[in-house]
Amino acid sequence: MTQAQVGVIGGSGLYEIEGISDIERVDIDTPFGRPSDQIVVGTLSGVRVAFLPRHGRGHRISPSELPAQANVWAMKMLGVTHLLSISAVGSLREEFRPRDIVIPDQILDRTKGVRPATFFGNGVVVHIAFAEPYCPELRQIVFEAASQTAAAQEIGVRVHNGGTMVVMEGPQFSTKAESYFHRQIGGDLIGMTALPEAKLAREAELCYTTVAMVTDYDCWHESEESVTVEMVVQNLLANVDVAKRILKTALPRIASAPRACGCDRALADAIITAREAIPPERAKTLKLLLGKYLG
Repeated sequence: MTQAQVGVIGGSGLYEIEGISDIERVDIDTPFGRPSDQIVVGTLSGVRVAFLPRHGRGHRISPSELPAQANVWAMKMLGVTHLLSISAVGSLREEFRPRDIVIPDQILDRTKGVRPATFFGNGVVVHIAFAEPYCPELRQIVFEAASQTAAAQEIGVRVHNGGTMVVMEGPQFSTKAESYFHRQIGGDLIGMTALPEAKLAREAELCYTTVAMVTDYDCWHESEESVTVEMVVQNLLANVDVAKRILKTALPRIASAPRACGCDRALADAIITAREAIPPERAKTLKLLLGKYLG
């Protein structure tokens, strides 16, 4: 199977980047079903990259229906060590304006428990550390690349380092009461897809971060109109070109950076089930993740 070092999950237009070469389209089956779509693997800035449209081509999969387990597992199968999420988000703070870029550092889970959020269970108990849901080293690389890209291109995009992402169920946008509440509990951004993706990436021992592209002020802002699909799409399209430029800058830095963050050892002390008690069929199914720990 073809291999890639960096994975990118985002809009389908992201892999249509000037300079990408050696393109392959890969169909993958996983123990958790098929990913959202074909994965496009190519070389960009000298780095092998795997691109996956999160919602499928044509945007046909709702946030609550995303096959997040299959998406992350497929990236792991391809050899990906670093996973970037490119996501449209709403802003819950005045200072995070539409078309700004934020590299968040925390997550608040406001989903409803309908999304499978782990690869484990059924005889295997694993408790990963998740105090820092985004890889701090990858976050810093991407923040620096985004800041330098915005400055060099003189495109007037502001880049922010840090922020708390509220993840809601959707697919409906927030009520005003919900928007005010999310602000009160410390949310800075709101989206629908960072979970369970971030949890699964940690279980797969991938470095993971989000490039949050602000499209709107949700519906809390008194002087701005409430979020609409038209508004989101218009601002997202404007941000796609910026995301492509950031990727070109960030990829070589990601590929050459040593992994001292510990993400690649997230399972080392997290497997609670006694090795001899793990059902053989589960060990076989989960070999991609547990093989190096079970011997």
